[in-house]
Amino acid sequence: MPGEQRNAPRTRREVIEAAARALITHGPAVSLDAVAKEAGVSKGGLLHHFRSKQALIVGLIDEWFEHYDATVARLLEPEDTPGRWTRAHIRATFEPAGLWSHPSVVTALLGVPELQQRLDVAATRWRQQTDSDGLHPQRADLISRALDGVTLADLLWRDQETSEERAQTRDLLLKLTEQTGPVV
Repeated sequence: MPGEQRNAPRTRREVIEAAARALITHGPAVSLDAVAKEAGVSKGGLLHHFRSKQALIVGLIDEWFEHYDATVARLLEPEDTPGRWTRAHIRATFEPAGLWSHPSVVTALLGVPELQQRLDVAATRWRQQTDSDGLHPQRADLISRALDGVTLADLLWRDQETSEERAQTRDLLLKLTEQTGPVV
């Protein structure tokens, strides 16, 4: 915006968002020059925040997980009832992911070793949250595995199901949180 001064956190966020957009346009071989142009910063300005393309991709991965965790926090119900966190996790999984779920972005992220490390940490954290959310372990396990499947299906078969089918799956998983006992 004209006259608006940049600040480091906002510029960093803008560069990350520009990287996702540039990945969609140019694919995993995107150059730092293309990202800088998309972000409206010089290449030197980009390198101030991310010393390499690898560092930028890792920043994109970190932003991806931070965005998801913030979405879960936003979707938490005010009352502290069993399954509260799990319901927010379900709803967050079914929210549109925007740039983060585009095949070009995902392809670029899959080639980065740090993705698996961060995914392991996040998955462990999410599983611990689900396991300690007051639901029977059968329910927690079934929901966790179903959400893993939903996420994988979103990445591999992006447009294969209708919004009605997605809503039905989401609602079924939410229904599983209404009781706390074993499933069978």
